[in-house]
Amino acid sequence: MGAVLTALGTMGAVVVLGWALGRWQVLGERAAPVLARVVFTVATPALLLGTLAHADLRLLLSRTAAATWGSTALVALVAALVVRLALRRAAADVTVATLASSYVNAGNVGLPLSVYLLGDPVAVVPTLLFQLLVLAPVAFTVLDGAAAARPAGAPGDVAAVVPWALRAQAVVRRTLTNPIILGTLTGVLLAALPWDLPEVVFEPFRLVGAAAAPLALLAFGMQLAVPRAPGASAPRRDLVVAVALRSVVHPVLAWGLGSALGLPPHALLAVTAMAALPTAQNVLVYAMQYRHGESLARDAGLITTLLCVPVLLIVSAVLA
Repeated sequence: MGAVLTALGTMGAVVVLGWALGRWQVLGERAAPVLARVVFTVATPALLLGTLAHADLRLLLSRTAAATWGSTALVALVAALVVRLALRRAAADVTVATLASSYVNAGNVGLPLSVYLLGDPVAVVPTLLFQLLVLAPVAFTVLDGAAAARPAGAPGDVAAVVPWALRAQAVVRRTLTNPIILGTLTGVLLAALPWDLPEVVFEPFRLVGAAAAPLALLAFGMQLAVPRAPGASAPRRDLVVAVALRSVVHPVLAWGLGSALGLPPHALLAVTAMAALPTAQNVLVYAMQYRHGESLARDAGLITTLLCVPVLLIVSAVLA
């Protein structure tokens, strides 16, 4: 588990640096939103394009992928139903809560974990693909729909007074121009080509994409340094739901589904370990981009990252 502790320690150091930059406003008052926008519009799409262009799409048909996709989809569905029906949150806030419950830090923690604990970097690919091909597009469609239905400067949700056709047109336009979705779809199309493009084509994307993780962590730390106004903390019940689903329910579901599908021990460990990862910092980036659920995304990311170590230790002790 040295790799897990090393990865989490490295992330923690960058977050602390971001907190220090935000605490003393070294980069200015608006630095955190600017960094989040750079991550959202430039760095993350480049990273996704380069990563998915080299992915083996046959993994989508494996039992490992079925266990990963099934458990993640079930967690996302439970989160959406609980937050919407029991807590009665708006659609955009439900979406952020669902991401905080199901969207894991597969890049910063999952990749080194799959290499050093599992000995196979491919173990993280099913998780990445489901998040990029399913969770993110669905979430952005809902968030873009909420943004399209709420004219600039208008308080609250005024979707009822906007014609359905205009709302649908706005959602489609915003979804198809979403940089993360564009990067994801382009990467999948390149992976499906019967020939390989020269590696030199991907070098600029690798260079820019390498900035996604550190900038997201810096933005996360800077957001932690922002003084909270009264009532700005994440709703306690929403946070409890997100943390419980992320750190406890998802690993148990992944283990149960993987066992039911007859996965061998190594594959079962991989599926369960990936499900035990903390909430991704990108969830906060998305929340900041759409200005919904920022406190929940920030607090869920922090708490689940702290819980990640004991949860992964238990998983590895039981299944390794």
